[in-house]
Amino acid sequence: MKKLSMEELDRISVGEFKETEKSPIVLVLDNVRSLNNVGSAFRTADAFRIAKIYLCGITGTPPHRDIQKTALGATESVEWEYCLNTGIAVEKLKSSGYRLCALEQVENSTMLNEFTPEKGGKYALIFGNEVFGVEEDVLKACDQVLEIPQLGTKHSLNISVSLGIAVWDLMVKLEQF
Repeated sequence: MKKLSMEELDRISVGEFKETEKSPIVLVLDNVRSLNNVGSAFRTADAFRIAKIYLCGITGTPPHRDIQKTALGATESVEWEYCLNTGIAVEKLKSSGYRLCALEQVENSTMLNEFTPEKGGKYALIFGNEVFGVEEDVLKACDQVLEIPQLGTKHSLNISVSLGIAVWDLMVKLEQF
């Protein structure tokens, strides 16, 4: 067993990334304050060919060195848009046929492992502020609220971790590999 070189990984260029078909998933960051979390979202979005990221409210936007530090150049490949508030992004996505799924701990949430997306559907995954979560009015506009089952005492995960878990799960269920 040997570690693969960059050449052996056969990665596509930024130009090729922009031209290739994207997954049917967009990400919405609802007032995410950590620029490192924003950068991680870009990096994950690049890894899974996410169609777009909506950066809303107080969420930082590129170019910023703290975003770049974790994004490792993914801000150049992944399409993004800033919205003054998350409601604007939610309305755009609803009118474009996306199913809105917030990741949050609420009454009657659907556990991620029990969620079955529609094949051929388009999904917007919404992640909230590190302290306050997804805004209440945004939750009310969602089609579904998903929760990642947890067994420990903290009952919370960093947004970048939650985002990676949720995107991977949805990609597998939508047979994007």
